[in-house]
This record gives sequence, C-alpha cells and structure tokens, in this order.
Amino acid sequence: MELFEKVNYLIAEKNMNKKEFANKFLSLNPKLRTTGEAPSLSSIYNYLTGKREIKVELIPYFAEALEVKEQELFEFNLEYLAEYNYAQSKEVREIVQLLEYLPTVAVKSLKLRLEEYKKLCKKGFE
Repeated sequence: MELFEKVNYLIAEKNMNKKEFANKFLSLNPKLRTTGEAPSLSSIYNYLTGKREIKVELIPYFAEALEVKEQELFEFNLEYLAEYNYAQSKEVREIVQLLEYLPTVAVKSLKLRLEEYKKLCKKGFE
C-alpha cells in the first residue's frame, strides 16, 4: 500500500472529493522546503494519483486536512486493506469465494505465505 492510496481512502471516507481536499490542504498554507512556497494545485493532484511522492514536510498538512493523526496515514489495518482490495480488485473477491474449496494443507501454506508478505510490508514502513 502506498501513502497516496491511504490518503485517497481517507478522502473518500470523509465524503470529500479531491478538489475539496486540495482546497482544504492549501488553506493550511503548507510550505515546501525547497521553494518556501505552497505546492501547486497540479502538484497536489499528482500527489493524490501517485505520480509524485508526497514530501515529508507536507505530511502534517495532509493529516490536518483529513482531520486525522499523522500516524493514521501510515496505518494499514485489516479493515482498510479489505475495503481497499474489495473496492479495487474483482480478483480478490473471487479468491475469497474459492477459499472454501482449498484443502487444509493448502490453507496452511497460504497462511504462511501471507504472513511472509505481511512481514515484508511491515519492514517497508520501519
């Protein structure tokens, strides 16, 4: 999961659209270290689409505009992941429906593999 995906999830959860978010974000008067100026509207949209990486100095402004703690931007709990995946992937829904046919030995193997992916994801956030 990428930070921009979580931001978009929170925007939708707050019943905002990207334009409303961008306006709220800009009203906080964020400043980039490199230029001392606020990011442009096109830069904000690029942050939201993942075309540009969200600058670390902007994270407090993203959190404030979304009315969440900064840490919440980096929490990818099961509820979020499940909702994100279900919203984004027909394949995930199909996999869940097929799990009942998976033999016990394969379930155990799948669980171990998923735990490995979980560890890899957590390492990426440390």
